[in-house]
Amino acid sequence: MDRLDQRIQWEPLQNTVDPDNFTPRLLALLSNALVWRESNELRRRFGLGTNDWRVISVLALNPGFSATEVSEFIGVNKAVVSKSVNTLVGRDLIVLLDGPRGSRPMYLTTEGVQMHDDMLPISMRGQDIILAHLSPDEITSLNALLQRMLVDARELQILENETAASRAR
Repeated sequence: MDRLDQRIQWEPLQNTVDPDNFTPRLLALLSNALVWRESNELRRRFGLGTNDWRVISVLALNPGFSATEVSEFIGVNKAVVSKSVNTLVGRDLIVLLDGPRGSRPMYLTTEGVQMHDDMLPISMRGQDIILAHLSPDEITSLNALLQRMLVDARELQILENETAASRAR
């Protein structure tokens, strides 16, 4: 055996996650499957993807949001939002205006409103898939639990960022 062979772990480790009962993995798999389904359908029907839909959806709720605000709202990198914004502006689905202090508020155009209305049922189908086997009370409980988990995850991320920043000093 050469030195490389001696360094390779050939057998599975004893202390690992149980993939069938590791909740973060199961949530990620479900999320990936739903996003893939949605993205595939949006691209096929409209030539737009899930990130484009997310920007349209946020602007339907929050007309005048900037790219930074959209990025924070949907929890993705601003570069992802900027790419979608460029696509949506190019398709005349949104417009960017000049705002105070150099901000660029964004708004749906009439065509953007129509695109939102056409895309919405595809997105809602993902929710139908998730909620199909739950009672109204279970849905309420699930949504409350997920919202609490998101708060906890954000707080943990802030704490970890602060810890990393203090170590860097």
